[in-house]
Amino acid sequence: MAENPVKGVFFILISYLFLNLALSADAQISKKTYIVQMDKSAMPNSFTNHLDWYSSKVKSVLLEPENEGDEDRIIYNYQTAFHGVAVQLSQEEAERLEEEDGVVAIFPETKYQLHTTRSPMFLGLEAGYSTNNVWGQKILGHDVIVGVLDTGIWPESESFNDMGMTPVPSRWKGKCETGRGFEERHCNKKIVGARVFYQGYEAATGKINGQTEFKSARDQDGHGTHTAATVAGSPVRGANLQNYANGTARGMSPGARIAAYKVCWTGGCFSSDILSAVDRAVADGVNVLSISLGGGVSSYYRDSLSIAAFGAMEMGVFVSCSAGNGGPDPSSLTNVSPWITTVGASTMDRDFPAIVKLGNGRIMNGVSLYKEERMLLKNSKQENYPIVYMGSNSSSPEPSSLCLEGTLDRHIVEGKIVICDRGISPRVQKGQVVKEAGGVGMILSNTANNGEELVADCHLLPAVAIGETEGKAIKRYVSTSPNATARLTFLGTRLGIRPSPVVAAFSSRGPNFLTLEILKPDLVAPGVNILAAWTGNLGPSSLPTDHRRVKFNILSGTSMSCPHVSGIAALLKARHPDWSPATIKSALMTTAYVHDNTRNSIKDASTDAPSNPFDHGAGHIDPKRALDPGLVYDIEAQDYFEFLCTQTLTPLQLKVFSKHSNRSCKHSLASPGDLNYPAISAVFPEKASTAVLTLHRTVTNVGPPVSNYHAMVSPFKGASVHVEPQSLNFTRKYQKLSYKITFTKISMQPEPEFGGLIWKDGVHRVRSPIVITWLSPI
Repeated sequence: MAENPVKGVFFILISYLFLNLALSADAQISKKTYIVQMDKSAMPNSFTNHLDWYSSKVKSVLLEPENEGDEDRIIYNYQTAFHGVAVQLSQEEAERLEEEDGVVAIFPETKYQLHTTRSPMFLGLEAGYSTNNVWGQKILGHDVIVGVLDTGIWPESESFNDMGMTPVPSRWKGKCETGRGFEERHCNKKIVGARVFYQGYEAATGKINGQTEFKSARDQDGHGTHTAATVAGSPVRGANLQNYANGTARGMSPGARIAAYKVCWTGGCFSSDILSAVDRAVADGVNVLSISLGGGVSSYYRDSLSIAAFGAMEMGVFVSCSAGNGGPDPSSLTNVSPWITTVGASTMDRDFPAIVKLGNGRIMNGVSLYKEERMLLKNSKQENYPIVYMGSNSSSPEPSSLCLEGTLDRHIVEGKIVICDRGISPRVQKGQVVKEAGGVGMILSNTANNGEELVADCHLLPAVAIGETEGKAIKRYVSTSPNATARLTFLGTRLGIRPSPVVAAFSSRGPNFLTLEILKPDLVAPGVNILAAWTGNLGPSSLPTDHRRVKFNILSGTSMSCPHVSGIAALLKARHPDWSPATIKSALMTTAYVHDNTRNSIKDASTDAPSNPFDHGAGHIDPKRALDPGLVYDIEAQDYFEFLCTQTLTPLQLKVFSKHSNRSCKHSLASPGDLNYPAISAVFPEKASTAVLTLHRTVTNVGPPVSNYHAMVSPFKGASVHVEPQSLNFTRKYQKLSYKITFTKISMQPEPEFGGLIWKDGVHRVRSPIVITWLSPI
């Protein structure tokens, strides 16, 4: 019998209606976290406090206020570096709230990622505490407090011993929050504060399992302990990782104090938690913020971390952030705001060599942190093991060549050394995959993405990392020799490596496409194979199958270079308490060096060619010179705001940065390049009519009262460069003098040109990198 067509159409319409109702209900119910910035000054007199006003605003836009009160929706109240709330809203509710009076901006929750001792000596911070070195002269920094936003801290580490430290400054308003595994006794005169921030994380991912994860400041990841110890760890003699890098481990500012703000959890770090931590840290009274994480680049007014850092800077707090591990790709930087110090990574003069000796007698050089319990031998005659490579001759890696989980055939790899291509999965995890498949060792080969840069790892089986060139050579040997064999040997720790430093291949690069006139990164610091304190909860490989426990670990990343700069900034703050964040940044940048220990230009590990300011910024940090820079480029909060006024932002977008200071554009900068930045970036626009660019700078004398400086500037092919005046004659300390630098076009160049301006007085060399960029018509 035929179906009634009218009845069928009716059924379809009813089904469609119910589906739409269901989808509509889901859309209303589905909520996520939004950060709401409020104009603090717009609060009506009818409210006695800002939180009540914020709550009223939230309640007025809720679609189901009768079922859920606004007090359940608000997860954070920001009061210091930022003003507003973090609140759970549906998309429609967020759109309605954005239209309300007093609401400056709304940002959706953003997920951030961590940018995951020899360095003090390499940086010229001598071991003793004599009056001739940077750590002497009564500037141990006991009253300087560094806030570390990370995965928490392992308080039992010897690096956080407070022996000999003076009482905590009375100005400090921080707190030692307790929770599983973390009690008040775990804070001391070194760890002066410990707080946790997880409301945004839980709103996005669900409740933290308190049985498997410490819902407290205790660090089970290790990253936060490592960065905190790098900033301000107390000296620990005999520190090492399984006998590698043996020596005294100490932070950059061993007398400074640490406040740990745990913002990162197993599933990542969320912007509402980070923002709350910055806000709280500034209110607590930190002098420096060290933030080794990032979440991509967005416009200044849409970047909640940038906005919070602006507020911290206004309160006199120096903010240091990692540049990211997106190198060597160009324009891979994060944290590019000019009021943030953006730190890239470089190598030191220490390495952990290992060799691969092939059956044909050829020796390949690599690195490893494998603890050699025995030579990798087949028998007492020291015969080699067979080698196998699971990839093809294709130029691009395959799942099996990458040694991803489940891709290795036990029948093929058992009892053999396996060649694994670097990429996709963690380096140490590849070794675990090989081990589980019955392999006896691993050769970790770089691909084109990594070039010749070698990063040592604490593998779970004998393993050696080698560069791309030698990796290709071994693969050719395996493909042409039916009985290819090899033996792995580990050579321990070697010092005095030349050349060093070298810019790490993974270190994120410029140019800063958000604003080409602001050169980023600002500088580079040690970030490869850094030894520092470690959690007692996790093995050195960070793999759950790694049951080894160590007190110190060796890690690489801009996460490691950032705390070097944060710690040295703390040293400068201790020596010069009245210095602003911009003054400290200027001192670090203008004293940085651009030549390695062979007196050649610092190289780029990804190309083995000289690096440029898009790779190393102003250069490599030099703490001893930074303590006495001679001249500095200071920048006040209003100056940064004037820079924002050149960025074609609307009045409402600018209000994001003037929320409680009532700032307005005075148009004191003719262009963004006129910001009094320590680096100089001249950008010739597309229009051919612009043949001359003039930028302005003002320097402050922080050296001897009577000082005479003379300018030296590099020659360029595409433009002539003239500095006026060519001499700066100071008669008193803190005197300010201005100069202008004029670029006259000679011929447009296809690529940016790099050089520098140096002011010299016979003692000081105040160097600013110069970049000239020609924009071509699209």
